[in-house]
Amino acid sequence: MTLTGEEVLRYSRQILLPEVGGRGQERLRQARVLVVGAGGLGSPAALYLAAAGVGSVGLCDADRVDLTNLQRQILHGTPDVGRPKVDSGAEALVRLNPGVQVLRHPFRLTAANALGVIQGYDVVVDGTDTFPSKFLVNDACAAAGVPYVYAGILRFEGQMLTVVPGRGACYRCFFREPPPPGAVPTCAQAGILGAVAGVMGSLQALEVLKLLLGVGEPMVNRLLLFEGETLTFRELRVHRDPRCPACGDPPHRRPLSDEPGAVCAANPSDRC
Repeated sequence: MTLTGEEVLRYSRQILLPEVGGRGQERLRQARVLVVGAGGLGSPAALYLAAAGVGSVGLCDADRVDLTNLQRQILHGTPDVGRPKVDSGAEALVRLNPGVQVLRHPFRLTAANALGVIQGYDVVVDGTDTFPSKFLVNDACAAAGVPYVYAGILRFEGQMLTVVPGRGACYRCFFREPPPPGAVPTCAQAGILGAVAGVMGSLQALEVLKLLLGVGEPMVNRLLLFEGETLTFRELRVHRDPRCPACGDPPHRRPLSDEPGAVCAANPSDRC
């Protein structure tokens, strides 16, 4: 199905890119991307994916909009306080681009439903804000063979990794287990500058678009670290662990669980 005249006009600035063109734009229209968490990270990621013309965007979130969300969660506005995030988020995406189909998953991702939700999507965006959720997204994507883009934020800092099953390290390869409860503060405890969420969520959308278009060099095996106070980026090389319980070689893999462990054998600088 070729692009309509309206679509050509809407996406004209990116169709001009040789790496996109008409064929790339048609590929985006056929794509399906799941955003887990319609919050600080998921908001900018979902908006840019919808604006770029990704045909189907899934929103998975069980929460309702709270006044404290609005400082960074730009999918939602003051009139949305108290509403389910998937509803206000879906309306915002359709308002931005009526050609995008928004699939609503108004529940928390669990070990029981994760594979059923993720399968059928081309790429997943991890916009979650708890360690158990991040490990679950990672493990489910590894089991389903679906690429995903991880990001975490706290205070002025952010980090990101693109995981392509079979091509490199997953989140659990180097952050083996979540830290003990209370070892790392949450955003509610330590704070977060809203624009930091915007930076990292936008980078997640960029990585997704690169994966869908097959262009550039995704952040596979490279953990990107962002420091907002000095506006600096650096990256760490990471490597797939053959003994990883999520993506490692049999018999090391283990089933999905809502309790991913409590012993941290990883870098304590991980961010929620």
